[in-house]
Amino acid sequence: MSQPLRIDRDRLWQSIMEMAQIDALPGGLALTAGDRRARELFRQWCQEAGCSVTFDRLGNMFARREGCDPTALPIAIGSHLDTQPHGGKFDGVFGVLAGLEIVRTLNDHDVQTDTPIEIVNWTNEEGARFAPAMLCSGVYAGLFDLDFALSRQDADGVCLGDALKRIGFEGRQPCGAHKLGAFLEAHIEQGPVLENHDEIIGVVTRGQGQRWYDVTVSGRDAHSGSTPMQGRSDALVAAARLIQEIQRIALAHGPEGVGTVGELHVTPNSRNTVPGEVRFTIDMRHPDDSVLQGMDRALRHVIECEHDVKVDLQMIWHNPPVAFDDRCIAAIEEAAKASGKPWRRMVSGAGHDACQIARKVPTAMVFVPCRDGLSHNEAEWAEPDHLEAGCNVLLQAALTLSNQSTPAP
Repeated sequence: MSQPLRIDRDRLWQSIMEMAQIDALPGGLALTAGDRRARELFRQWCQEAGCSVTFDRLGNMFARREGCDPTALPIAIGSHLDTQPHGGKFDGVFGVLAGLEIVRTLNDHDVQTDTPIEIVNWTNEEGARFAPAMLCSGVYAGLFDLDFALSRQDADGVCLGDALKRIGFEGRQPCGAHKLGAFLEAHIEQGPVLENHDEIIGVVTRGQGQRWYDVTVSGRDAHSGSTPMQGRSDALVAAARLIQEIQRIALAHGPEGVGTVGELHVTPNSRNTVPGEVRFTIDMRHPDDSVLQGMDRALRHVIECEHDVKVDLQMIWHNPPVAFDDRCIAAIEEAAKASGKPWRRMVSGAGHDACQIARKVPTAMVFVPCRDGLSHNEAEWAEPDHLEAGCNVLLQAALTLSNQSTPAP
């Protein structure tokens, strides 16, 4: 019996490390100069591997290796190249370059797949520059419209559409018109479960729901020395109470419920002035949408209890929980079993492009461990052997799905 194909671990690692030099701070945020350089290098590598490269109106990139069946929809593999302000080397980048390494491996062994194989780089997955996250894969899946995405602004008032034109990656193809037969995404776990259980492969069955909010607490600016404590309308004190309540709500819906305040802006931000306005963000998540709705109700109740200030709550994004495709899960699970590596089924705590694409295309994910579960941090780390194992599972799952091709409409 012939041995299954295996990817080149050192080549995959070298590609990730080379890409990390581009995405090192301060580059890497979506549609910046760093993102442009990462895209150009990715395009170059894909073309050298014999792929044709196209991109749609939102800069979602598709690198295509042709298959034997011209009527079949492609099996797509990918993730994203944009990063967080203090992001690491692996979040997103591993998934894109795992797809490239699979194509390179197929080329090395002259393997012709039934379906085309495509590598995808989705635009603005992180949402760190243009909120919400997973924006352009969301447009692809029909969750947002194109004009909404193009009009999103960063902190400096730059629209996503203008930033996309500036880096030269605004394509002509309508977003969502590029048809896929299945989508597979490899990613570091961004949590501690696999590492805590000495497991290497996570077979991801679903993604949890998310709600993002923008909150503005309006009080009254006042002199910090001459305004009595009992007469103040202190926006920061009220915001602090609300933040404590968000923590309480998340703990009350644990262990799966989480709540995070990630941004806080105080006005006028002066040492001797009572804060008159505070703006902050909330990120709430749970894999059960009914529980997430309960967390939303609890949040609105505590806001109603604030009387000394005015609180404006805007939910800017609701991403419901999603179940991945049974056939794609089975292909990954069989590959995980055959690999001989310890593995488990699991739910994704983080949001991923796969969670958006799954609403339109059969989809599943592969997780590998990251040290201490740390991500969105420059110290983010994944072992080369674990990346290799995850990429090999992805390769075998893609080959399985390629032999179960879906005809193009």
